[in-house]
Amino acid sequence: MTARGRRGLSALLLGALLTLVAACGGGGGSGHDGKKGEDGKGAAERKASQAVVTIAPKNGAKGVDTSGTLKVTSAKGRLASVKVEDSKGRPIAGKVGKDGRSWRPDDRLRADTTYTVDAVAKDAAGRTAAKHTTFATLRPKETFVGVYTPEDGSTVGVGMPVSLRFNRGITHPGAVEKGIKVSASPSVPIEGHWFGNDRLDFRPQKYWKPGTKVTVSMDLDGVEGRPGVYGEQKRSVSFTIGRSQISVVDAKSKKMTVKRDGKTIKSLPITSGAPGHETYNGMMVISEKHPVTRMDGATVGFDGEYDIKDVPHAMRLSDSGTFIHGNYWAGRATFGSANVSHGCVGLFDQRGGGDSSTAASWFFRKSILGDVVIVKNSHDETIQPGNGLNGWNMSWNKWKA
Repeated sequence: MTARGRRGLSALLLGALLTLVAACGGGGGSGHDGKKGEDGKGAAERKASQAVVTIAPKNGAKGVDTSGTLKVTSAKGRLASVKVEDSKGRPIAGKVGKDGRSWRPDDRLRADTTYTVDAVAKDAAGRTAAKHTTFATLRPKETFVGVYTPEDGSTVGVGMPVSLRFNRGITHPGAVEKGIKVSASPSVPIEGHWFGNDRLDFRPQKYWKPGTKVTVSMDLDGVEGRPGVYGEQKRSVSFTIGRSQISVVDAKSKKMTVKRDGKTIKSLPITSGAPGHETYNGMMVISEKHPVTRMDGATVGFDGEYDIKDVPHAMRLSDSGTFIHGNYWAGRATFGSANVSHGCVGLFDQRGGGDSSTAASWFFRKSILGDVVIVKNSHDETIQPGNGLNGWNMSWNKWKA
């Protein structure tokens, strides 16, 4: 073949190759160049998700309420993931609804806190849409706190309830109670009961068992206790139930029997309320101990009848002023033979309480907060459950109700 012939054949082969490459490039085809393919839709249209994610509150919102405000929804799709964190990276738990189109947190948010929300939804074709927002919750102008009994780390008697007294009246008790968890080891059912709108007590059906460990977890930060008033406490306290000491005061026989872990360890002569000033009947819990205290009748409705500045070995049994205490002003013969008090239970003592051999001194040393003192055969009513830490005088069914 001549040189000219070879050049002509090369040109022909090159032209055929270029035609094949052009055909493979899809110049008029349906692939990835944005032109329509067999399904009649372009690539951009196929990639765009139909799902629409909406987050409330809106991005950048401030002063957001801590309850019921945060919500994530998806239109024309189902939520694939929702991630909510505070500024310290702590996650906020929540659940997607059964329809897959909405998410809400399991609990309220904290006050004065910044949150981020990242949500992803998928449409029917599996294409995803995402949204990111940031918002901040309100900073409360008014707050409430609960003062708790007993103290953290203390050892108390079998009758000690958990008692919280709030510095503001609570009008949303359900929300407040939800923020407080009381647990025991060994485990036992524990229920709460409100006394008025400023006190919440917890107890089991029967006295605690000795050795029980009780833990109180308070998470009230962000809880709206009343309109515009929010909690701010977040802490845990625990206490231990010591030995069982239950003392029974018989106003008729004028004696008190002291039982330790079910066994009688002492019988002591007492004096209780005189006629017209009888001592309450019922189960009472020691809530305070004072080596010496002042007792002024004016503070409990007996103005001018007595004002004793140095009552020894005094232990409170009620908010209304019932104590079991040492008595040095009545003669020794009074104890066990006559009821002469204004409603308290008296034990023989010496002025100043320095004599360790007296009945009052012995009982004071042997008692701890939470011990139970039961009064019977007094010509008076049973003490009200909310008068002191004395909820044991309410039936379990009423307590739970």
